[in-house]
Amino acid sequence: MEEQGSQIVFILFSGAFLAAVMAIFVVSMVILHRQRQVQNKQKMEQIKVEYEKTLLNIENEIQQDTLAHIGRELHDNIGQLLSLSKLYLGSSKPEKQQEGRQLINQIITEVRGLSKTLNLDWVESITLREFIEQQLEKIQATGFCDTSIDLSGNETNLPKDKKLVLIRVVQECLNNAIKHASPSRLTVKLDYLGSDLKLQIRDDGKGFDMSIPSKGSGMTNLQKRMETIGGSFHISSSPGKGTEINLSLSI
Repeated sequence: MEEQGSQIVFILFSGAFLAAVMAIFVVSMVILHRQRQVQNKQKMEQIKVEYEKTLLNIENEIQQDTLAHIGRELHDNIGQLLSLSKLYLGSSKPEKQQEGRQLINQIITEVRGLSKTLNLDWVESITLREFIEQQLEKIQATGFCDTSIDLSGNETNLPKDKKLVLIRVVQECLNNAIKHASPSRLTVKLDYLGSDLKLQIRDDGKGFDMSIPSKGSGMTNLQKRMETIGGSFHISSSPGKGTEINLSLSI
């Protein structure tokens, strides 16, 4: 009887011990799960803050570039047109006065065009391909180097926020090529692959040694900007063999 009693006590004690272990395990898992939820929530909030900060910085940069462009246009283009129209309208010759009136109409058109660039509504009205084509045409027109663009797949109009980030990243990549690479040719490839967008920017310029740490933070900033919209940024280069930048994004 005593032996049976001891066995019963042992069984009860073992059961209680196992129940306590299970309870501790369950409580630990619940605490761990809640900690992970808090960490994930904090991480999501941080990503959201970085995303909003990136968009704000990009909007400010584009607006600053726009204001600088408007300043140049007012001084170099519209200012000259106004001076000419003043001379023509002050002439006693009817044909000169007519030319002056035509210049006034041209000035009105130019000013209307500039006013549209003061906000970012133009981002929604232009496709990524059209924007890149405009940028490459400007580069080609300067005689700096030859340019080309290749599009494959069915183009999809991106949401404004993602398009805004891509526009700025592309601008920076093209500007870097012009400033540092001295290329004879710039090529851009746009591939729409279902729900994925692949964008390649390649130049045949100087290139650089990627094993040497960069002194600036330009490329790191571009990579972070792509990450804020769920994309990726990859660059490859070597001295004398140009530079290739590949961007990818789910759309």
